[in-house]
Amino acid sequence: MSGVIVHEWLEPHGGAEKVMEEIADIFPDAPIRSLWDDAPKRFPEGRVTETWLARTPLRKSKKFALPLMPITWRNLGFEDANWILCSSHLFAHHARFSGPAREASKFVYTYTPARYIWTPELDERGKSVAARAVAAPLRRLDRARAQEPSSIAGISHFVRDRIEKSWGRTAKVIYPPVSVADYAGGEPLLSPTEEAILDRLPREYILGASRFIPYKRLDSVIKAGAAARIPVVLAGSGPSLAYLKQCAAEYPGGVTFVDTPSFQMLRELYRRSLLYVFPPVEDFGIMPVEAMATGTPVLANAVGGAAETVIHGKTGFLLESFESAHLRDAVHSAISLGGADCVARAWTFDKSVFATEMKNWITNGVS
Repeated sequence: MSGVIVHEWLEPHGGAEKVMEEIADIFPDAPIRSLWDDAPKRFPEGRVTETWLARTPLRKSKKFALPLMPITWRNLGFEDANWILCSSHLFAHHARFSGPAREASKFVYTYTPARYIWTPELDERGKSVAARAVAAPLRRLDRARAQEPSSIAGISHFVRDRIEKSWGRTAKVIYPPVSVADYAGGEPLLSPTEEAILDRLPREYILGASRFIPYKRLDSVIKAGAAARIPVVLAGSGPSLAYLKQCAAEYPGGVTFVDTPSFQMLRELYRRSLLYVFPPVEDFGIMPVEAMATGTPVLANAVGGAAETVIHGKTGFLLESFESAHLRDAVHSAISLGGADCVARAWTFDKSVFATEMKNWITNGVS
């Protein structure tokens, strides 16, 4: 039973890329088709085939490439396969081949229907004049293409509901994989520079870690620290750094920034923190599961995927709003929770669970 994997584009870092690595390991003989590959060392040479967009300057600008993506996905050329697995958060599920794969069973693993056009309130990029101008025709096209797959799976119940609303399709849920063992065990292998950074951190702190972009709401982590009078560590990088430093200035001496931590460094930051704070409305949210795998409880948004992974009152606390007058109490209540429950919960999202569910989905669904 031969197959082909389709993925939007490959980047050096990102949650979808982590999932793609696991999918590629589950189906090691399946070639990968992608708009372009900006992480050419991730997979063996020859496994990834790029589209014509990779040979143009458009590969450096998703915004300008976007209008050409739907037609590009419809003309992927010859492929001999009897199943197609699309890893989609934009238009990869539009994929169409010539040859035997034209009639192949298509499975779509969906991170979200394209936020630009379906939920612009969750994505600033969808609020631009250009995005609003093309949203209506793209929604019609996207909904029509979403009728083609044999089966669709979403990364959470939160996304499943969005799929049903946007595309008019029922979907199952397969939670993304987390390498729980990598976080739950192992001795830290830190560089001298990283050791020095850790030594300078407060003895007790709450942690916020992600890309520094607006929708991650890391300013709410600072608010949580200020409310509970506990120092904050923010780990990551991105365009919101200057804004976050302005927020930190209102909490003098209370916020420490760690730039672009390595895996080993991030794991140690999780382990040493009293609490991982996760304010955004995410479609799933892998990082709360990573934190729980280290035994660290989580304070998360009650809306979104994290509400499906964090068990309120057992492995963390869920807040309707980080503007709540109860923020201080929620921080201290979450800190008091036991690490063993957190680790046990994390194991239910391990990559071994994902592999079993993904194999069963494809095997049982191929016509």
